[in-house]
Amino acid sequence: MHRSSVAYVFRMSIHLTDSGLEKIFEIICYVYQYIKLLRQVSPQEWIFRELQDIGNMDFRFAEEQPQDDYAAELAENLLLYPAENVIYGDYVYKIWDAELIKYVLGFFTPENMRVDVVSKSSIKSEDFQCEPWFGSHYTEEDISPSLMDLWKNPQEIDDSLYLPSKNEFIPSDFSIRSDNLCLDPANISYPRCIIDEPLMKFWYKLDYSFKFPRANTYFRINLKGGYANLKSCVLTELYILLLKDALNEIVYQATVAKLETSVSMFSDKLELKVYGFNDKLPALLSKVLETAKSFVPTDDRFKDVKEDMKRTLKNTNMKPLSHSSYLRLQVLCQTFYDADEKLHVLNELSISDLKSFIPELCSQLYIEGLCHGNLLEEEAITLSNIFKLTFTVPPLPIELRHKEHVICLPPGANLIRDSNVKNKSEMNSVIELYFQIEQEAGIESVRLKSLIDLFDEIVEEPLFNQLRTKEQLGYVVQCSPRVTYRVLGFCFCVQSSEYDPIYLQGRVDNFIDGLQELLDGLDDESFENYKNGLLAKLLEKDPSLTYETNRFWNQIIDKRYMFDLSKREAEELSSIHKKDVINWYKMYLQQSSPKCRRLAIHVWGCNTNPKEAEAQPKSIQAIVDPATFKKSSKFYPSLS
Repeated sequence: MHRSSVAYVFRMSIHLTDSGLEKIFEIICYVYQYIKLLRQVSPQEWIFRELQDIGNMDFRFAEEQPQDDYAAELAENLLLYPAENVIYGDYVYKIWDAELIKYVLGFFTPENMRVDVVSKSSIKSEDFQCEPWFGSHYTEEDISPSLMDLWKNPQEIDDSLYLPSKNEFIPSDFSIRSDNLCLDPANISYPRCIIDEPLMKFWYKLDYSFKFPRANTYFRINLKGGYANLKSCVLTELYILLLKDALNEIVYQATVAKLETSVSMFSDKLELKVYGFNDKLPALLSKVLETAKSFVPTDDRFKDVKEDMKRTLKNTNMKPLSHSSYLRLQVLCQTFYDADEKLHVLNELSISDLKSFIPELCSQLYIEGLCHGNLLEEEAITLSNIFKLTFTVPPLPIELRHKEHVICLPPGANLIRDSNVKNKSEMNSVIELYFQIEQEAGIESVRLKSLIDLFDEIVEEPLFNQLRTKEQLGYVVQCSPRVTYRVLGFCFCVQSSEYDPIYLQGRVDNFIDGLQELLDGLDDESFENYKNGLLAKLLEKDPSLTYETNRFWNQIIDKRYMFDLSKREAEELSSIHKKDVINWYKMYLQQSSPKCRRLAIHVWGCNTNPKEAEAQPKSIQAIVDPATFKKSSKFYPSLS
């Protein structure tokens, strides 16, 4: 719903397959059939009461959001609500009025509708117009009177259309579990492992801080052979996308009741997140896992999801910044399946391939999870039992779980990887200069991370000021630490529509060479200010349960389990002096040092000449084929 002082505009977005694009008018007819159904059945008060309860619940237990976002939201609401309702207006369902609902439904007519069709398909008509801002071509057509009449009063309503049933996921228990417990300081601050078995490892923390009736439950499920080779990787991704599609009907009602579900893929792991109001969370998790257990893909959904996956793979790396990150990881990671190669394999796959793959994929599993929030330990154990009762399969041994290895760049490495932009009309070029530091190793890695973060705190503003404000290289000028499967690194990145990657790298190198003078010139007060600024960030309290959960979860998925990492880093920071930062800079970023190991990623825009890359100095090694380069390289041992 788009709201303004002029009118409210109801918008409906429908994402189409290629075949759906050919049946737009039929799809719109289904919309009007449903509107006719709404008119035939009198407005249902029980639906209003459900939405009213959800709105009140959502307002009562709203999580804190960033203050600037909240202020902007309230400022916008001043235009929409009386002053006394500015805070509550977005949540409230105040008055039940069946006649008013009928009145609003009266606006849902073909005469009051505009249809926008956005597609890559070329416009067949020669009578197109050109909008003045981006030069996009478009046409305007009147809808035929016969279609208007059909939509105005559809002859029948398809049997597949129906009103929603009562929502079984609306919570009724809002009690706070920690209120009736004696606080044990040993169990308050960090998650602890309550189950460690061959099939499952389960971490748990009861919330004592935010005291909302919410919980976040995150799981990563290792699937047997899910990332063993290119074909397995594509089949696993296809399986997870189809499973996610099959879950839509179940999770929709839960989403309305503010109980969310997320399903995604990470190498050989299915990541499942179920989070929100905790009362009905076990019921939703049971339904999700039962669906996953009994799931069998159908021909029609296989075709549609496969088509959507093909489109996604074709669109990979259309943005130069994401393209540069992709190319960097392609060099650094031992196992990396190229998007074009995945697309080639996907084109050859059939539903029978997938059906024969799924039983083996799910024949052995390993689950690691985190339960955090308003759930008692026995309730968390009940959640773990849902997995055990649903998946009665042998555990996946550790040696069969995928482990990622990161390349160990040789001393003094000075590497470059060049690529053209994928979108032939993309004018932006990118230079991403990556410095590999060290692999994490115990407590020493905490100090090293403190140095990297402090260096970032010091150079971020001067970098932006020099390359963006003064030299006007481009809108994107940034630097930041990089942690690639627990291998520490540091990155400088510039995107520009005016300059080619070689020129951009020259300016970045010039800035890096000048950092010695900048660091030497820092007085004690300025250095302490940078330290205090970083210290404040490290010790800042999590603003919400979700922030805290994600911080814990990142430690679990990295297999680091250092839940107090920020606190430890803050302690290390207190003993770091300016000379330590200067020595770190000299050791890892100055090219005269053997520990300076660089990888430059060049993405060439359409208005540049990539042939200029051929004239690089002999001291630079060009990576033409990453797979060949990695065959002769050494790799760090896997820590995750």
